[in-house]
Amino acid sequence: MYRILVVEDDRGIAGAIKTQAEMWDLSVRCVEDFRGVMAEFAAYDPHLVLMDVGLPFFNGYHWCGEIRKVSKAPIIFISSAADNMNIVMAMTMGADDFIAKPFDQSVLMAKVQAMLRRSYDFGAAMPVIEHRGALLNTGDGTLTYREEKIPLTKNEYRILLTLMEQKGRVVSRERLMTRLWETENFVDENTLTVNVGRLRKRLEAAGLPGFITTRHGQGYMVGGGDE
Repeated sequence: MYRILVVEDDRGIAGAIKTQAEMWDLSVRCVEDFRGVMAEFAAYDPHLVLMDVGLPFFNGYHWCGEIRKVSKAPIIFISSAADNMNIVMAMTMGADDFIAKPFDQSVLMAKVQAMLRRSYDFGAAMPVIEHRGALLNTGDGTLTYREEKIPLTKNEYRILLTLMEQKGRVVSRERLMTRLWETENFVDENTLTVNVGRLRKRLEAAGLPGFITTRHGQGYMVGGGDE
């Protein structure tokens, strides 16, 4: 499980981020002692840091510089001070991204997931995912069944990857749309419905009917008991 350290003195915002991130199966710790951020960083050893600019005692730029002395973990700034000077300062100090407040929690999580994937190469950890004999290769984005490759669009691949990563569990439509936003193209409800429909037709034509099941009012899943 990937660990996220939240350095944010607004407890409401920090708590909301923690709740949302845990829904994405991420482990989260919110800093309590803003004099001893580095001690908490060292104890938790996070894979990624979400950092506010305005903090008690020392600002986020200070802590970003301190973290960069000992770690290459990605740092994403979250701040209402989103003018060009602050963004440039953050990047100069070693930040990897800057998100302006107020932000949508789903968009924040999409950026966190994308940053984790780029930094830690999720594909290398689990190169092939299997279900019902179908093999999804996360290295090259191909789906193979009975030695035949099934062509997938980028959106279809991301939908199938998300569902197969969560095999046996319902994935909400919101979570699927958020995953598709990682391509930096906005995806609405209708676009998702069309993509899922096309993906189902591809799978059925390849000999995999019912591969994706619908849980009305909840979302979609692969590996449900109805197959």
